[in-house]
Amino acid sequence: MDPLPAPDAFRRAAKDLLTASWRPELLVEEIPAPQRIAPFSAAITADVVVGGEDVGSGRLVLLHDPAGNASWEGTFRCVTFARADIDPEMVTDPLLASVGWSWLVDALAAHAAEYLAPSGTVTSVSSESFGGMAEDPPRAEVEVRASWTPQLTDGAGLAAHLEAWGELLCTTAGLPPLPAGVVAMPSRRQPSNRNPRRR
Repeated sequence: MDPLPAPDAFRRAAKDLLTASWRPELLVEEIPAPQRIAPFSAAITADVVVGGEDVGSGRLVLLHDPAGNASWEGTFRCVTFARADIDPEMVTDPLLASVGWSWLVDALAAHAAEYLAPSGTVTSVSSESFGGMAEDPPRAEVEVRASWTPQLTDGAGLAAHLEAWGELLCTTAGLPPLPAGVVAMPSRRQPSNRNPRRR
């Protein structure tokens, strides 16, 4: 059975997702999207790279159900995670989770991205090595997993949400917001013969 043709609204939103401009620290590429969550979907993954070193990563999935979804309160849904290493001492901070969640909602607000029904979790973990690995330094990371319903008009208006997502990744990795007036430039990973990474 042939797949249903994508509605114009989804094609418009997916084009915005796949052709967006990003901060120079973000290396972005398209990846296969999940097929069973919604009738139509598209996805990207990104690494946050500073001085040649990966300091964070994330993924964004755009879902679309033309019939609507009661839990989404709409027909589109953004689903994401952002992950970065942090100072091990931060893991014990009781405010880390609420601060991590504020990175998302503050980024959406800063870019005037209108949305409904946000939900998600903020997780922090630490690890310490022993025995033959005892010389490895302690590690800790924070991960924000979230979803929200972007308020789009016939699929238009996703750009503000993409800018907010890019800011979320960079903030999670400890980078400051772009100064006012600075424009993001295209920064996409070169195509390769390997399979896209799933994080």
